[in-house]
Amino acid sequence: MRASRRPRPAGRAALMVSLSNHDAGKKINGRKRHALVDTDGRGLVLEPHPASIQDRDGGGPLLRASRGAFPFIKKVFADSGYAGDKVAKATVIAVEIVRKNPDQVGFAVQPRRWVVERFFAWIGRNRRLAKDFEATIDSARAFLYAASVILLVRRLARAS
Repeated sequence: MRASRRPRPAGRAALMVSLSNHDAGKKINGRKRHALVDTDGRGLVLEPHPASIQDRDGGGPLLRASRGAFPFIKKVFADSGYAGDKVAKATVIAVEIVRKNPDQVGFAVQPRRWVVERFFAWIGRNRRLAKDFEATIDSARAFLYAASVILLVRRLARAS
């Protein structure tokens, strides 16, 4: 472990945040991508939804979908869009909301949230995911997972 890294939280943890492709001012429709990633930024559960679905409504199904494949996750760090009872009571996973410092002015990197934002930046480098080209939610989900697999294969290739 490098000295500059912070120690990971005790137990198994994951991070959850969404990326929206909707501009309410311009009334442009699109998709919202909810992602559950591990503490190193590897995608675990990826769910696209219509952009009209609020984060608090999309977070519960995302957590429930994670229980089958990842029952060892005990804690999830989420942004303030996931605050509320719908997400907190969706599963037995403890949900910790990462809030900004009340004294903060301007931009500041939030603890834990940057891991998910970095994941969205990594998959956003895929041409097919740069914009919302997909006609169906299922094809959007397939390309999200394909981009995540490409990231993992590149990491494995660099390691060997």
